[in-house]
Amino acid sequence: MKLKENETTEFKKSTSLIKEALISISAILNKHGKGTLYFGIRENGEPVKNTISTKTLREIAGSITSKIDPRIYPGISIERFDDVDVVKVEFEGNYVPYSAEGRYYIRVADEDQLMNSEQLASLFEKRKSLRWDTIINEKATIKDISSAKLKEFCKLASIKATDTRDTLESLGLFKNGKLLNAALTLFSKNPFKFFSNLKLLCSVFATTSTSNILDQKEFEGDLFYLIREAEKYILKNIHIGMELNGLYRKDLPEINSEAIREVVINAFLHRDYFDPDFVSVNIFKDRIEIRNPGTLFGGLSINDIVTRNISRRRNELIADILSRAHFVERKGRGIALIKEKEPEAKFEEIGGLFIATLKRSNYKISEELVERLVDGLVENQIRIIKLIFQNPRISKRELHEVIGISTTAIDKNIEKLKNSGILKRIGPAKGGKWEIIPK
Repeated sequence: MKLKENETTEFKKSTSLIKEALISISAILNKHGKGTLYFGIRENGEPVKNTISTKTLREIAGSITSKIDPRIYPGISIERFDDVDVVKVEFEGNYVPYSAEGRYYIRVADEDQLMNSEQLASLFEKRKSLRWDTIINEKATIKDISSAKLKEFCKLASIKATDTRDTLESLGLFKNGKLLNAALTLFSKNPFKFFSNLKLLCSVFATTSTSNILDQKEFEGDLFYLIREAEKYILKNIHIGMELNGLYRKDLPEINSEAIREVVINAFLHRDYFDPDFVSVNIFKDRIEIRNPGTLFGGLSINDIVTRNISRRRNELIADILSRAHFVERKGRGIALIKEKEPEAKFEEIGGLFIATLKRSNYKISEELVERLVDGLVENQIRIIKLIFQNPRISKRELHEVIGISTTAIDKNIEKLKNSGILKRIGPAKGGKWEIIPK
């Protein structure tokens, strides 16, 4: 059978034409959302012999994932036509517009044309209104849904479990005879079959950096499962204290369990599911970092969510289901709860990631670590650090009296230590304390 080029199918005679292939992929995605490209077939449909190795396939995949933005992960395979091996690249993506090396193209018949400003503006406007969780999944059928998972949810939500299809329709997860992405994310028998980013990576590190890994585990599954596993992993790998109330024992984790749960749920609820990356939990000696792909939604800033309690949800349908199962706090309340339970919780946006950091209260800085930290500092700064190590609540006046330099000199040295990231102040001048920050 002879293949033909069309609006969703493109031929490249050689694997060396990767730049041209990237343009075609961008153009097809922007017009149709999915397509197929073959390396090793001429425009007239005749196969051409190419040297194809595992390295060739890796290089093709690497070029596509690094040079198409937003990122996509194509399916790449070798097929045989007329006794000639050709490379088949299948790709799809709904988060238009897609660029190839920073430029945007659109498919017209079997040609790729550079987009004009109106076309580009229209696609960016479409992106703003596109919600991943409400997209219809054409590959899935009702048979992919686990009735057991759905019944368990109905029990949590205190709603009557009926026929699978009727229940999904009542929840807004089944439209026009098709399942939405949210349905598969929450109740699929095998969510990873549809979404390779429905994964959780958990790691424990020996120190305050990523240089030495003590433990690492990956989990795949629906959102309810991933949330539970993230919570369990954290609680298993931090210190748990104990409080006795009469005959009853109460476990007291070094980080408040409500804050842990809220941070974990937020990571899965607010993450960008168009991004092929996944949620990760990183447990260090002094802190826990929960990272999720996707910065704050709707133009919000860190200041908006922390000081003004403003919230905008990227995945409203998923949020609704989690709320019905009593997993989610009232809108706008989540960050406030975290800060209430863990006042030193920190939130950052770095490189397309949202990172929530919870400080471990049982972490103690050792004398050895202090000695390493002060290496290279001037004498007065060394004495300041060592005195703070002995007494984190020491005042500037006390430092001045012990060291024997002016309070102005104390201020200048403390400012330098703060700027170098070694020292920070927690709380007010009266009643607060100093914290030495390990590097």
